Order: sequence, then C-alpha cells, then structure tokens
Amino acid sequence: MTSHQKRVAYIARDIERALGMIPNANYRIIANQTPYAQSIKDRYPEYVTLINDVSEPQDTLADTASLLGYDETRKALQRAQIEDVIVFKNTSQIEKIISANGWKLLNPPYELAEKIENKITQVEWLGSAAQAYLPLHRITDGQGLEWHGSPFILQWAHGHTGDGTLLVRSTAEMELIKKKFPDRPARVSAYVHGPSFTVNAVVTPDKTLMGNINYQITGMKPFTDNTFSTVGNDWGLTHSLLSESEVHSIQAMVGVIGLRLNQDGWRGLFGIDFIRDERLGRIFLIEINARQPAGSVFESHLQEIHRHHGTHGLTVAEAHVRALSGEIVDQPLIQISDGAQIIQRLTANTKTISPDSTNALTDAGYSTIAYSNTTPNSDLLRIQSNHGIMQGHNVFNKRGEEIVQILERKTHSS
Repeated sequence: MTSHQKRVAYIARDIERALGMIPNANYRIIANQTPYAQSIKDRYPEYVTLINDVSEPQDTLADTASLLGYDETRKALQRAQIEDVIVFKNTSQIEKIISANGWKLLNPPYELAEKIENKITQVEWLGSAAQAYLPLHRITDGQGLEWHGSPFILQWAHGHTGDGTLLVRSTAEMELIKKKFPDRPARVSAYVHGPSFTVNAVVTPDKTLMGNINYQITGMKPFTDNTFSTVGNDWGLTHSLLSESEVHSIQAMVGVIGLRLNQDGWRGLFGIDFIRDERLGRIFLIEINARQPAGSVFESHLQEIHRHHGTHGLTVAEAHVRALSGEIVDQPLIQISDGAQIIQRLTANTKTISPDSTNALTDAGYSTIAYSNTTPNSDLLRIQSNHGIMQGHNVFNKRGEEIVQILERKTHSS
C-alpha cells in the first residue's frame, strides 16, 4: 500500500465503506461497533475507534451525522490531532456538524453532489451531453405521463440501489402512478434492454483517472426482490460482453463527465453506470453517482492483490484520498480483470442470515461481511470472491451457482 502525507479520519456508519485503505497513523477510521468492525479494530487497535450507542434500538446503527456528534469522536480526533474528515456520502447536516466543530470536510460540497445525482437536475447539469449519452428522455410529473404503446422507465429524483426506478409496462400501471404521484417530478426514459456496467473514476486537479469497468449484477434472485437493484459487481465478465469500440465509448463518456466535474470543483471518486442496448449495439449512460461508490472498496482490495504481485500504481481508494487531500496523484490506477462481489439483500424470503451460511461460504473460500439491517432491500450479507462469479449476462458460473446453493440450502434448513 502506498501512503499519503495528510492526516485524515474517515467516519462511516459501516466500517466497510472506509476499508479501501488499511488504517494507519495518517488514515484513521471511526465507525459503529459491530462484530465485523471489532475484527478490524483487533488488527489495527491504534487507528480504529468504534462507537457503541446503547441508546440506539437493537440492530440499529448510528448514521454518520450522529457519529460526528459523539464525544468519543471529538476525543479521538483531538488525540490524533486530526481536523480533516472524509465521509462516505456528504449531506447538508454533515456539513453543518463538521463546521460547528471546527473540522474540515474534504468531500465535495453537498449542493454540487445533489445537483449531479438528482435525476432531474442532472439533465440540466449534463447540458448537451444529456442528449448525446442518455436514452431518449423527458422531464415531467406524474400527471404528465403518457402511454405510447411501449414500456418506459420512470426515475424519481432520488433512489438507492434501484429503488427509485420503475419499469412501467401498461396504461394501468401508468394510471396508478398518475393518481398516486400527480405532482412528483420524474425523468421518463425509453426502456433499454441489455447488460449494465459500472466504472469508478477519480477526479484530480489535472486529470480524470478511470478505474476498471465491471459488469453490474442487477435484479437477480435470491439476492433481491427488486428488478433494478444492483446486487453485485463482476470484473471478470466485462471484456467478454463489451467490444473494444464499446469500451472506448465508455472511456470517452468518463472523460467528458470527469472534465465537467473538474470544472465545477469536484475532487475524488465518482461512479457511472452504463447499459448496452442489445438492439442498437450502443452504450447509454444511466446513472452518475456523485460520491464514493460502494464497489470502490472491493475494487481497491483486488488492486492490492495485483500490486502484491508486482503491478505498479494506485488503488481507487488511495487516489480518492489523495485527491480529496489536495495531494499530487502522479501514478496510474492498477488494472484488474477478475474478481466479484454480490450482496444478499433483505427480501420477502430472506430477513436474516444464519451463521451456518456465512461459515459455509467461508469454508468454500469466499469472504463475507454481515450487516444488521432491517429495512427491505438493505444489505444483509456481502460475499466477495477473488474470481468472477458470472458466466454471462444474468447467468452465474459455477462459483455463482455455488453461492446461491449455499444460501438457499442454509436458509431452507434453518
């Protein structure tokens, strides 16, 4: 792992979000107390602070804004003589708390992130690139919806892991939405059918560094009940699905969007989701994540493995922290071509994960991270593999099938 010079603290609800880099004297982590977080603190006791709020309901973790308000957080930053703070996703409340304490938030401003990530204002922010990159679309409200004989995609201003996206397949479905949300603004787009991909990128003062394109595992059972929910990433499948010209198309989009972000003062990570239209053979932009994408942590882990075997360069997490800290980013990002992760979300049939499941997955050679969430479609178990788990679009390979079989067998037997 390469080091950076500025001393910073990453404060996160889930410690996993901060583990793109190994905790050290210049990179400290403050997070909630969980069994997984404790296993990290046991390895790096000097550099990890865990907070256990007994006033929170059982199985409820304090959010980042709440963590910032604890005396333990203030004392930990004071002991380490740290004023510079990084969070996973900035909010206006977080900005106020950090300012009130005299700390410095290194993440880009909330207002800029909101403008870019909001599905409505994003179109205006993209300017001419919206017409060039997005599927055919228009902005309307519920009562302005129209049926033209073909299914369409409706996206509310905000969503998470696909929860804000609807596929409208009939006039009956459309009329229900019009009646329930007559004044709610939305982006309506042509329905594009095909595999989705995502890429993490880092904006520095003088360039945009593009990470490794990965296939986006979306809507697959038993991991989610939501057709549009992202449940994983596979770095091994990308180039068997994308042609060289399609990769170049993605690189060009990342360059244009990264430049626009740079001009607005953005620094650090952002993510872009794409879809390949199987009918037209064309790449469309579907999402800009104006924040650190969750997949960047495991991508960094895979990049670390390559560096251990002699590959030169930075992980996306290292480049992110350097860019936010105002340091020079003078190395390329490490290229990878294998590895995958998949998330079991809370579904109608899966509300908890048994220890038998995690033990069986560990015995089979996978890494797991368990979460104590109770909200529908939230993370329950993150399963990671140094090798791909997909054979094709929406088709698991033997490793992927093994993961499904372990989860279903243990679920049915518990």
